Order: sequence, then structure tokens, then C-alpha cells
Amino acid sequence: MNESWTSMRQVPQDSLQERLQTVKEIAKDDKDTELYEIVKDSATGEHYLHYAFLHLSVAEGTEESFHQLLPLDNDDVLSIMFGEQDYAYPDHWRRPFLRNGPNGTYVWFDPSDNLTGSSDENERLAGEIAGMLGEWKQHGRTDADSVKELLERIDRTMKRDEE
Repeated sequence: MNESWTSMRQVPQDSLQERLQTVKEIAKDDKDTELYEIVKDSATGEHYLHYAFLHLSVAEGTEESFHQLLPLDNDDVLSIMFGEQDYAYPDHWRRPFLRNGPNGTYVWFDPSDNLTGSSDENERLAGEIAGMLGEWKQHGRTDADSVKELLERIDRTMKRDEE
């Protein structure tokens, strides 16, 4: 099946594994928890920005990987490859993209559906949460109770902001 994934509601993981080819690795962190690469669908020639993130749950002692694929047009591919275009997730992912979902499928996610309030409000909230994270990092406590406390503070802040 050579159907474009952009026309499918759900994309089987097997299809992605069979058809995706790495074109160029763009960035990888030194802890091997984040990866950005440009990939190509060998059947259609369409390009995607692949973002992979490995989540390490300190509290539970587990690892979970997340994969997301942002469709790219030719100009985007060249701009990203030559360092002329920002691509970091989630800041520059404003169009619908595929992300891994349940049951071995990838589903389309539209980030614009989740943006509520004005961008000024969202930026203020993001700044407040970034401040909490910075304060947490500064204290250097990474034990399960400290992580739980941070997440609870963030949840309270977000719930307060929704009211």
C-alpha cells in the first residue's frame, strides 16, 4: 500500500517501520533521551521531521518512548538541514502531526485544538511553569517525592489558570 499517511486517520506502526528512511540526523542529546531527524517515506517521497523522546520515570523506574512525525514540505526540509529554521518540539510544531498512540498505531494530533486562551496567557503560564522547573532543578532534588511535589504544583497552577 503506497497511500500517503496524510490521508489516513490512523497509521499502523508496521507501515512506518517498513517505509521510513533516515535522511539526516539533526540533533541528539548527550543522554540519548531526545532525537530529531529528517526522514522520508520511501513509497511516497514525503518528508517528515521525526522527534523521539525517551521518558524515564524516576518514581516508577520505567522507560517509555514517544515518537512524533511532522510532515515537511521541500522548503522546510532544506531550511532545517541548513540550520535556517527552528524545529524544536513543541514550540515549532503548530501543524497536525503523527504521534504514537495505542495498539501499535500512530494518530494525527492537531496542536491548535489544544491551545486555549490567548497566546499571552499561554506564554505567561509557560513562564510560570518554567520558573517552577528552574527552581526545582536548582535545588537538585530528583527523588520521587520531589518530582511528585513539582508535578502537583504544576497541576495546581494549570487548574487555577483554567478557572
